Amino acid sequence: MAAADGPADGFGHRFADPALLRQALSHRSVGHANNERLEFLGDSLVGAIIAELLCDRFPKANEGQLTRLRASLVRRESLAEQARQLDFGDHLRLGPGELKSGGFRRESILADAFEALVGAIYLDAGWDACRDWLRRRFEPLLDGVDPRHVADAKSRLQEWAQGRNRPLPEYVLIDNAGLAHSQSFQIECRLDDGQVSAGQAGTRKKAEQQAALEMLKLLGLES
Repeated sequence: MAAADGPADGFGHRFADPALLRQALSHRSVGHANNERLEFLGDSLVGAIIAELLCDRFPKANEGQLTRLRASLVRRESLAEQARQLDFGDHLRLGPGELKSGGFRRESILADAFEALVGAIYLDAGWDACRDWLRRRFEPLLDGVDPRHVADAKSRLQEWAQGRNRPLPEYVLIDNAGLAHSQSFQIECRLDDGQVSAGQAGTRKKAEQQAALEMLKLLGLES
């Protein structure tokens, strides 16, 4: 399902340099001229622009609420869904192996290509154009959202396990050091298949959240 250069409108941005669009849609399986560098750039741009959007939209939200909400928007699943809405699968350039294995449907490839497109728009037209394009994509997702009720990492991991009829994650205290006013907790999050992640923080609750977040990253559910 390799296509030439994407849709004529460049997914809502008309490129002055069409080669950037072509590169953004080129998976590393096609060779050297792929989208990995654009993905690297786009990853940072997505994080910064979404953070700015959330600060503008929710001026009373605290750091924790904004962090959880940003994580829900920029995780791999969310970015892959954005790519699906833009019909990325019809335009990706993939090598023969990825084509045969259905790479145009794979969440990781779609999410990476979306970030690469953001990087390409930035290089093609600058910060303002990139910012406006990305905000148009994400602003509708915030309608009716209350940042106080966005699921935290432990809740998301629990929902993931329950949705697959798997046992709930286990959180194990590995170490607790320091004085009462400056303690450090080390927690491991363990899944039934043997996967383990770790978190460390000044409270057990925060360390468990960190361990859950690291597990979400291992599972490809968090960027």
